[in-house]
Amino acid sequence: MQSTIKQLAQQDCDLLIVGGGINGVGIARDAAGRGLRVILCEQHDLAQHTSSASTKLIHGGLRYLEYYEFKLVRKALQERELLLRTAPHIMWPLRFVMPHDAGQRPAWMIRAGLFLYDHLARRAFLPASQGVSLRQHVAGGPLKGDFRKGFVYSDGWVDDARLVVLNALDASERGANILTRTRCAAVRQEGQGWHATLESEQHGRIDVTARAIVNAAGPWTAQFANAASGVSNTHGLRLVKGSHIIVPRLFDHPYAYIFQNQDKRIIFAIPYQDEFTLIGTTDLEYTGAPGKVTISDGEVSYLCEVANRYFTKQIAPGDVVWTYSGVRPLLDDSAQNASAVTRDYLLECDPNTAPFLNIWGGKITTYRKLSEEALAMLQPRLGRDAPDWTASAPLPGGDLQQADALVENIDFARFAQQLHAQYPWLPGKLAQRYARCYGTRARRMLGTAKNMTELGEELTPGVYEQEARYLFEVEWARCAEDILWRRTKCGLYCQPRHVARLEEWIKQMSMPEMST
Repeated sequence: MQSTIKQLAQQDCDLLIVGGGINGVGIARDAAGRGLRVILCEQHDLAQHTSSASTKLIHGGLRYLEYYEFKLVRKALQERELLLRTAPHIMWPLRFVMPHDAGQRPAWMIRAGLFLYDHLARRAFLPASQGVSLRQHVAGGPLKGDFRKGFVYSDGWVDDARLVVLNALDASERGANILTRTRCAAVRQEGQGWHATLESEQHGRIDVTARAIVNAAGPWTAQFANAASGVSNTHGLRLVKGSHIIVPRLFDHPYAYIFQNQDKRIIFAIPYQDEFTLIGTTDLEYTGAPGKVTISDGEVSYLCEVANRYFTKQIAPGDVVWTYSGVRPLLDDSAQNASAVTRDYLLECDPNTAPFLNIWGGKITTYRKLSEEALAMLQPRLGRDAPDWTASAPLPGGDLQQADALVENIDFARFAQQLHAQYPWLPGKLAQRYARCYGTRARRMLGTAKNMTELGEELTPGVYEQEARYLFEVEWARCAEDILWRRTKCGLYCQPRHVARLEEWIKQMSMPEMST
């Protein structure tokens, strides 16, 4: 380990990426796959902020059509189909039901919007939209009786935090150096490149020379751009807070709901982790510290009221079992209200300095395309001409049908059955979770284990030592929160004593690391 620390003290790379959210790791993966020497630093954990606080959707953005964002919707719809094939263990198709409220958007407008949504991009896997009678459709059962008609359309679900981790893992396996809990403290231009000072919790100070820098700092993008010596930028961010609540399951079918609220906002109610329902999101201007965003009592009440307007089963703030909030770093387009701010992105790179690329805005669904466009801007300035490649490469664990190949169809159930048949001693629910979290990498995680005893101690409900060790050694997990809320969602089933036991175990795992 001493030699590793000495090597880290002075690093040289082609590309230094600041920020370990979805855009940062997506660019790191793409660049490493083109043969570039990549270092990514993240001040906290991967996906600790915006990229784990989404509504967990791979979608075109149906409501964006109201703001004439046709180009963005088309691009997102194209990516939606591709992403579903790259990681079908953590992403899957989802059908949405929109009850028609005669007092909100008229039926003709919804039908027109859904027609555009169906046809702006080619669909390979997802069925088209249709009108339904909620008196006959299974999704009508949990709704109040005055909602008689509705519409059904397709989008996708994603485990957002795991998407980030898998991109980082692929980047690492292709040669990128992923440094979590490492802050970029200072940047200055040196000749045709950059000198950066990183501060790592584990390794201390690291001096990096880089030919180019990517500013993928999410809510901190403007702050980092302004702090970088010799960099000018012409854009800014609008920080918009989005909050969600998790409640015990409100319905037993696999459909999700999209609700129109009286304030014209759209609220989703989505099946979550088998036993729960996810409800969100809010859209509020935010001016506080990006790393300390929390849900307000008013937001909790607002989301409960929207749900209660539609569902027969009523909920109150006391029913909420978990909440999460994040700040969307949206490109400031001077829109009058937070809901209308564009979800598109802009890449800015000053041609008069050494390459310093600012990422303004963006959304999870378009992260892969954004990464391609970023490399298209950077490669000529780095003297490289490697071709695009990520559109045909699965993410780690996503090659469910053929090794290192995209799936031809979405058939996760078959893979899950095969995995359970290979490990019949695993309880069914645990085998299903392993299949979902890790895909084909579940076999690596399980190692040589032949029975439950060999998985080690059950540190928290559903998390055994074997998995925790894998997450610590392979996926950069360094505290209980990393494991329970970002690598898994097992925190939903934990009591404080479970969290304390996991923290104790991680501390023991970290001691050899810290002693060096």
